[in-house]
Amino acid sequence: MNYEEDYTVEKVNLGTWKKIIKTVFDDKKSVFLLFLFAVIMGFIDMTMTLFNAYAIDNFFEKGNYETVTPFIILYVLAAIIMGFSVWGFIYQAGKIEVKTNYKLRKEAFETIQRLPFSYFDKTPQGWIMARMTSDSRKLANIISWGVVDFLWSFAIMLAILIILYIYSWQLALIITASIPVMIVLAYYFRKKILAGYRVSRKKNSIVTAAFNEAFMGAKTTKSLAIEAESYYEFEQKTSDLRRSTTKAILWSSIFSPIMLLISYIVLGVVMYQGSKVIITAGVAALSVGTFYIFIDYTTRFFDPVMQISRILAQFQQAQASAERIVQLIEENPAIYDTEQVSEEYGDLLHPKYENWEELEGSVEFKDVTFSYNENEIILENFKLKVEKGMSVALVGHTGSGKTTIVNLLSRFYEPTSGEILIDGKDYRTRSIHWLHKRLGYVLQTPHLFTTNIMENIRYGRLEATDEEVIKAAKAIGADKFISKMPNGYYSDIGEGGNKLSIGEKQLISFARAILADPKILILDEATSSIDSEAEQVIQEATHTLLKGRTSFIVAHRLSTIVDSDLIILLSEGKIVEMGKHKELLKLKGGYYELYRNQFLEERSKVMSEF
Repeated sequence: MNYEEDYTVEKVNLGTWKKIIKTVFDDKKSVFLLFLFAVIMGFIDMTMTLFNAYAIDNFFEKGNYETVTPFIILYVLAAIIMGFSVWGFIYQAGKIEVKTNYKLRKEAFETIQRLPFSYFDKTPQGWIMARMTSDSRKLANIISWGVVDFLWSFAIMLAILIILYIYSWQLALIITASIPVMIVLAYYFRKKILAGYRVSRKKNSIVTAAFNEAFMGAKTTKSLAIEAESYYEFEQKTSDLRRSTTKAILWSSIFSPIMLLISYIVLGVVMYQGSKVIITAGVAALSVGTFYIFIDYTTRFFDPVMQISRILAQFQQAQASAERIVQLIEENPAIYDTEQVSEEYGDLLHPKYENWEELEGSVEFKDVTFSYNENEIILENFKLKVEKGMSVALVGHTGSGKTTIVNLLSRFYEPTSGEILIDGKDYRTRSIHWLHKRLGYVLQTPHLFTTNIMENIRYGRLEATDEEVIKAAKAIGADKFISKMPNGYYSDIGEGGNKLSIGEKQLISFARAILADPKILILDEATSSIDSEAEQVIQEATHTLLKGRTSFIVAHRLSTIVDSDLIILLSEGKIVEMGKHKELLKLKGGYYELYRNQFLEERSKVMSEF
């Protein structure tokens, strides 16, 4: 799926905004108060002009000051109510902005938790980061202020027109005649602005992804001395973003001045016609106060018009953001539990632990066929039966299907056809969360969180006590290096564990797995990046980790899997040889050649060191 597809030719999708606005209206109390304060503000705002017109006609034209005291009291009261309403409006709009931003990010993050491994295989991290940060913030801001401002401005325009028609329908017609012109212009500029900002958001996601990649690959960039090339590539991407954003801003900046020009033209015509009436027909036909109302209301009529044009421009800018964040929120997982399974086992965020049965650990691949795409079948009618407690090593060249097998077992992907049975039952008849809670997966390069060692191990089982964490670390042999650190288990390990060696990181991940106590354990080349000095410690830790568990080991170093109960040599998704280490060596087939070549390679490395 192309997550940065070109949206520039599509129309505004009202369904997208329906989802966003629904999120806003979840807080009905704040929305009601916001509208209430907006109505009061609009009413007082309109009343002030009528107050002034009354003062002109009575106090200045007629010199009648009998009502000046109640007039001043009402005027001051109106000003106080206006000030209170402005405070209430700003406060409620701010609350809605914060809550909307919170809800959008919460819903998006909840969706991310539900999405399978395959989604993160295909989707750039930068795309997700842009949705969770800049897009959600932009939407929350525009929605909280924009919707009410739009409705308020529209109501003000309507109220002004009604009042003007009451006082002089001839002059009101002049203003009314300008509305179709503004609508046509707004429609034209809407298309241009929307197209520009859709391209801009696309470029912004590319830049965000480049930022993320630059941070993650900083060490590689420096080790290869390609800083200049990296800088030039990033400069090109940011230049594309600057050009596309500037073009969008240009259209947006032209829109407001044109609307302002029309408003002044209409104001000039109203002033001319009104003055003409007063001069020719006299004050009786059109009082000075009434003429003031027309001048003031005509000027102010175009204030909400400008406001609406600004809000429309902002909504057009945010359309691309809305499309993308709603796309993320409404993303349907490719792998999901059936309604019946969810009813029995619960879902990821609401598990029904009371219905969860224990997992024994037997696994069977029954005529499993799988492909990442239609053109390339990775496994075809694959069969494998593993009894509980067995350790199974998967070996073979790159692309032979080793990682695919363990990814299918972990239900990161599901078979295209066939079944995977766990304890004799198709694993799709139980929940994904049930499986993942009972399954351990140790990666080649484990991910450690930016916190201390204690908390990193505790991620294996969040409710574990400090004593249980320490016991798990000791069982795996990690306590030896942890105790030498400045603050022991509470030592900070840096971002991603960059203060630790690869071997130390792996020991922490092993301790995490011991603490989780999974019934099925997967080691995906967990020792391939370990140096020879740490290999013995890791080997001992591996033996401890595998005891009493069904385990699948994707192995690069064959010396690490010689004690496995079953070794499977794979080639193009098919089992070529299968048996114990000594049995396979006696066959002198593919496994024998792999082992022999690796032995000779490691021996030559040792000899070269002397």
